Amino acid sequence: MTHSAPGRLVISRATPDDWRTVVGWAADEGWNPGLGDTSSFFAQDPDGFFIGRVDGEPASAISVVNYDDQYAFLGFYLVRPDLRGQGHGLATWNTALARVGGRTVGLDGVVAQQATYRRSGFEFAHTTMRYLGPAPTGAPTPAHILPVEAAGLRAITAYDAASHPADRPRFLDSWLTAPGHRALARVVDGRVTGYGVLRPARESLRIGPLFADTRADAEALFDALTAEADGAPVAIDVPGTQPEAVALAETRGLKPTFETARMYTGPVRPLAQERVYGVATLELG
Repeated sequence: MTHSAPGRLVISRATPDDWRTVVGWAADEGWNPGLGDTSSFFAQDPDGFFIGRVDGEPASAISVVNYDDQYAFLGFYLVRPDLRGQGHGLATWNTALARVGGRTVGLDGVVAQQATYRRSGFEFAHTTMRYLGPAPTGAPTPAHILPVEAAGLRAITAYDAASHPADRPRFLDSWLTAPGHRALARVVDGRVTGYGVLRPARESLRIGPLFADTRADAEALFDALTAEADGAPVAIDVPGTQPEAVALAETRGLKPTFETARMYTGPVRPLAQERVYGVATLELG
């Protein structure tokens, strides 16, 4: 599918190769994308990524990833800095949103764009704050920690589904096993009480998601995920509605650095928000 717009902009679905350019733009904005995110993102919805070109050169981008018939997530809304203010972003936005249908759309919006998103029908749900700092060193080995494969991928997928606005097995199949990703679960008396993933990114390691029944479960997972990080910088995106998650980040010496807002165009299904100590990504939710 392609769409021509005024100003010589041509919008088409993006390929993974195209998206490497877009990820570079995201890095330039300070978003610190994961090194291998693209393959997992495209695994969820390969038709959900759009790129605009001016004179054949990449100019704008957006992703609107459909999870199911009820929910989609918007990310990577970007225009090359030298081409901003010419309507390319809005044209790309309109093209991508046309595929959403009646789904509720979520996003994590940077502060500067939140008023724009409100005008497009998005309502504020909560803040999300990125915490960053050196990984703790010398923590004891936590108990009841297993690789997610040993805990059972089906059990992890079910646990994730209770903590997220939509089921996402295709994304998780890739995210949990991607090269460089460290994915661990906490299992107590045969039951999953949390799981988390650590991955390498441009400027730090990043944890996401980090879902857990209790703060003790989340702390055990955090410490296990960072046990081999040797003090390297680590970041986690924490929902402002979860004071226990904020406390965990602060007690591990992390500092707030980057604020976004979770926003939705409509209702989402009930989820165990108290389990969310760190979201998976700001780009796919």
